[in-house]
Amino acid sequence: MSIDSKFASRGKILLPIARASIAGALGRAQQADEAAPWLQEFGACFVTLTQNQQLRGCIGTLEAHRPLLVDVKANAQAAALQDPRFSPLQAEELEGTEIEVSLLSAMQPLQFSGEADALAKLQPGVHGVVFEYGRYRSTFLPQVWEQLPDVIDFMAHLKYKAGLRPEFWADDVRLSLYTVSKWKESEVLQRTQSAGALLEA
Repeated sequence: MSIDSKFASRGKILLPIARASIAGALGRAQQADEAAPWLQEFGACFVTLTQNQQLRGCIGTLEAHRPLLVDVKANAQAAALQDPRFSPLQAEELEGTEIEVSLLSAMQPLQFSGEADALAKLQPGVHGVVFEYGRYRSTFLPQVWEQLPDVIDFMAHLKYKAGLRPEFWADDVRLSLYTVSKWKESEVLQRTQSAGALLEA
């Protein structure tokens, strides 16, 4: 098995763990394989919940500070029950909820000489961005570029999410970049079915 194949297969482990964690928090016991050794390595992830392709919750960790297994389970429960933008997920909603797990790379500070220079260095669809100014902080995963493909709009919404005006800028704004490896339940299922069809052909 190639390195890429091994990494792709991690979604088949992480997604059931996230779903089982949410199910358990909702009083519906569900089992998932937690034996993989790499789950004990420190990692940072986001867990995103959607219903009919609409956001239903998203909570995550920006920097690795605990085993990935613990991080996935905690963020899955938090996305379901503690995202302040949504009411807590109900047990009857779980079946119609799709789960996505995004594993974050290490954070890299961005060097820039003003907002225009910063915007020019962003790669839409690739970079996750952390915006920081004093006590204000926000982030967008790379997936957000799908809804906000223009760098100016992307940055404006990122500042608004932090609690600042979209046109705000200051010399001591800090930006950090990261990338993600992500797995969505429907996509993993589709790949599995396609692989099975190839084997049967």
